[in-house]
Amino acid sequence: MNTAASSASPPTRTYLESPTITHLRLPPLSCDSHVHVFGPVAKFPYAQNRPSTPVEAPKEALFALHRRMGIVRCVIVQSVMHGTDNRVVEDAIAAGEGRYLGVALVKPDVPDAELQRLSLAGFRGVRFNFMRHIENGTTLDEVMKLTPRLAAVGMHLQIHFDGRLVHELAAPLKLSAVPVVIDHMGRVDATKGTEHGDFQALLRLLDNPRFYVKVSGIDRIDAESPPTKKYRYGVALARALVDRFPERCVWGTDWPHPNHTHIPDDGVLVDALAEIATSTKSLDLLLVHNPQQLYRFEVSS
Repeated sequence: MNTAASSASPPTRTYLESPTITHLRLPPLSCDSHVHVFGPVAKFPYAQNRPSTPVEAPKEALFALHRRMGIVRCVIVQSVMHGTDNRVVEDAIAAGEGRYLGVALVKPDVPDAELQRLSLAGFRGVRFNFMRHIENGTTLDEVMKLTPRLAAVGMHLQIHFDGRLVHELAAPLKLSAVPVVIDHMGRVDATKGTEHGDFQALLRLLDNPRFYVKVSGIDRIDAESPPTKKYRYGVALARALVDRFPERCVWGTDWPHPNHTHIPDDGVLVDALAEIATSTKSLDLLLVHNPQQLYRFEVSS
């Protein structure tokens, strides 16, 4: 990647400052389990080898969005925009008064002392990307060798991969010594439906009780569907996952929506939950119980 070109690229807007007012009333202690924060870059510089340059999306904007949506808890995922310098997420966790936790980006050879420090700072897992648009250089074998060290500090593994890779990654991922969280429904193509081989492979992977899935990204896996259609293909896959694995699904907005084809409306994404988790019980599992079990929030409000 041409790092000079990346660092010189103009900032791009990735989120709506005033999303639609939601109609769905969320249960108490609802959790947005997948967001990012960007900047302020004067304090938290972007990584030189980032894939693009977003506008700043600091913790204050995230907190304001959650107040607007009725979301009380959150898991902030370190973005490639900031690389493995996790200070931007650590700062937001510290300001979240126990209601915000994190998932870090690290190298496979990260020292044990740093993993322990991150764990004590409120990071509950580490994430690795296996996406074609993100240069990584890390092998899955290296990641699997890291997992016993994650177990020692109480962290899980989060994996973000291109949907077509689910077939080749499934077997080695089962060697993980810690629970594995699959990002964005495995980034399968939702327009191909629930019977497509990629989604069926994801279902088989999730039959293993050590795997969780984020039913986030209805707007990413269904990006061809205009927002006026409310991502009906993505919603269908998310609903199928929630119905089949009710206690191993979590949800997130993916705010502020980096590296996207369009700018999603977070209000639309929240209201889509009414079609994804269609009963009071399933909605509570998705937004409250499952995040509590997976991320271990220590405060009750």
